[in-house]
Amino acid sequence: MNIKETKKRIIQAGHKAVEELIKVAKEAIVDSDDDISADRLKNAAATKKLAIFDAFEILNRIQEEESILEEKEKPPTEKPKFKGFAEVDLSNVRTELI
Repeated sequence: MNIKETKKRIIQAGHKAVEELIKVAKEAIVDSDDDISADRLKNAAATKKLAIFDAFEILNRIQEEESILEEKEKPPTEKPKFKGFAEVDLSNVRTELI
């Protein structure tokens, strides 16, 4: 199995996971007018917070992996050749003594 293709499939699965976490975050904390204890309300809010943070973490990792894959796909570019001080052409420089 090709590692590049596997990574692309993992990225697609990550996008689906983020969509599911968004659904969890959008759900109402309280379903009805039932008397809910403070602990249950606190746990529900913590669950939503965790879903949101997990979604952001997954998205950040997806971006990192996509940029790695894009770098590997690009053909290598020729780096500019820098000249040292001794190799600089000074023939076009105008020198005048004041």
